[in-house]
Amino acid sequence: MKYNQATLNKIEKILDEGEYVVRYERGTFQSGYCILEAKKVVVLNKFLDAEGRINTLVDLIPQLNINFDLLTHDSQKLYEELKKKAVALAVEADKKATTEKSETTVKEEVVPEETPTHEGV
Repeated sequence: MKYNQATLNKIEKILDEGEYVVRYERGTFQSGYCILEAKKVVVLNKFLDAEGRINTLVDLIPQLNINFDLLTHDSQKLYEELKKKAVALAVEADKKATTEKSETTVKEEVVPEETPTHEGV
C-alpha cells in the first residue's frame, strides 16, 4: 500500500460511504484517534502526516460497524483487503504473544541450584 494522498482519500471514502464522518482535530489522543460510535464520527489527530493518518485508519476500519452493502465495488475491494490485513496482523500478534508466554513459562520453570552452605567449616 502506498502512503500518499490518493490512498488516504480511498480509505476516507470507505468511511464516508459507510456513513461515518471523519474529522481532523487537535486533542490529546494517545492512540491518534477517537471514535464516537453512536454518532458515527471518527476524530483523528490533525497533526498526523499522511502516513500516520493512513496507518491509523487502517487499524481503525476493521473495528467499525460498516455496512458492506453501502460501499461501491472499489471500496468493497479495499475494505476486504484491509480486513484481511487486520486478521493477518492479529494472528501474527497472537503467535508472538503465545511464543513470549511459553518462553516466560520455561524461564520460570528453571529453578537455580541451591548453593550448599558449609556450616562450621
